[in-house]
Amino acid sequence: MEENEVQNMPIENKLYGKTFFWMFLGLLGSALIAWYTYSSGLFFEILLTDSFTGLLIIELVAVLLFSFLFRKLPPVVVGILYFIYAALNGVTLSVIFAVFELNSIITLFIASAVIFAVLSFIGYKTNKDLSKWGTYLSVFLIIGLLLSIVNLFFFKSSLFDLVLDWIILLIFFGVTVYDINKIKALQAEPNIDQEKIYIYCAMQLYLDFINIFLRILSIFGKRRN
Repeated sequence: MEENEVQNMPIENKLYGKTFFWMFLGLLGSALIAWYTYSSGLFFEILLTDSFTGLLIIELVAVLLFSFLFRKLPPVVVGILYFIYAALNGVTLSVIFAVFELNSIITLFIASAVIFAVLSFIGYKTNKDLSKWGTYLSVFLIIGLLLSIVNLFFFKSSLFDLVLDWIILLIFFGVTVYDINKIKALQAEPNIDQEKIYIYCAMQLYLDFINIFLRILSIFGKRRN
């Protein structure tokens, strides 16, 4: 191992530590808010008032602000946007408690965490250049999501939906490995404030984990009667 690599390892490990800590805080906040939204009855009030569409739009706006203004906004604002999104996502995620049994949700959440940990380890340890993955993964993901929307409104095929769930799940496996590996490159990015880079990375990994969990839940989850 070269001397520069040895010197960079403590800084790199610190960045990964902060990233995973913020990701954990985001997931914990979403989980608590999701459960409170459902158990308090707020979920049913949102359904009755048809507010889910509005919440999804606000979520989208928060993600877009985070993505496009990340480099310009101060660290405090970036952190606030991250937790706003995590909170809003918690509200919309409350729907899983109405659809799936609680034991199934907990079991598959743990399974998703184990899979995510394995993928993270692979992404962290690999020394291969994965920069070319980004374009291909983005294209495949967009195609998969578009096909999901088409199936939802036109074909309405449960079998096609299941196949798409598997395809998108596998894509997010690749996205997770790519995002974990990309953290090393972002650390050396001169145009990114190092005081907020871990928040950006945490958001990426948060989204990766949530999507893996939701796909696994959709495929293997035991639904309520």
